[in-house]
Amino acid sequence: MLADRRHQLILRALRADGPTTVAALAEKVGASQATIRRDLAQLEDEGLLKRVYGGAAPVMGEDDPFADVAGVRVEAKDALAAWCADLVRDGETVLLDIGTTAHRVARHLHGRSLTVITSNLAVYEELQDDKAVQLILLGGVVRRDYRSLVGFLTEDNLRQVHADRLFLGTSGVRPDGQVLDTTAVEVPVKRAMIAASAQVVLVADAGKFPGTGMARVCGPEDLDMVVTNAPGDEKSCNRLREAGVEVVEVGD
Repeated sequence: MLADRRHQLILRALRADGPTTVAALAEKVGASQATIRRDLAQLEDEGLLKRVYGGAAPVMGEDDPFADVAGVRVEAKDALAAWCADLVRDGETVLLDIGTTAHRVARHLHGRSLTVITSNLAVYEELQDDKAVQLILLGGVVRRDYRSLVGFLTEDNLRQVHADRLFLGTSGVRPDGQVLDTTAVEVPVKRAMIAASAQVVLVADAGKFPGTGMARVCGPEDLDMVVTNAPGDEKSCNRLREAGVEVVEVGD
């Protein structure tokens, strides 16, 4: 079994069962205990779980509910959203991540001949009555305060689709270009979105540079473009450009 698949199964078991022993995970995944221990070490380094004596436990991030951040840096987010919407061409399939910036992108897509795939309930509500847009809502467990869908159903749905471009959100970007999130339960969904997309566009206002977060989503090598509002953080943006990422700075 490939390491990525083992990691998915380990995280799924922890979400479902809570703290779990190495032996139980080895039996469930069908791997040796030595392999599971190496997997747990890697997943802990990425902030996706916490190792405890004899096994591992899920981590619970402390992120801000959707309503609390909807009114933060509104003008900057809207400028980024408008630029991103202009990037989209009619006929494309667009994947929109969770979060308030993705919701603002959706506001600029009204009346367009597009397919929009999302796990963002705010995006769904924004576009549900727009007959020009073919709207696909991913399945999953509802996180009501965060207006999102997560879990293995969401991840499985994403393996069945392909998008021309993804507009990805983030809690923060490290100076080395690593993309972070504050809550582990969203990370597997974001990674599945990246895998399902031909182009990955990270949308992050300047307040996310340099940013913080407990879990690593991806590295700069997984991004095609970063859209931020000028001026961006120079060190982070330079690192992204060195990795071959196109960095677009949009004025408010």
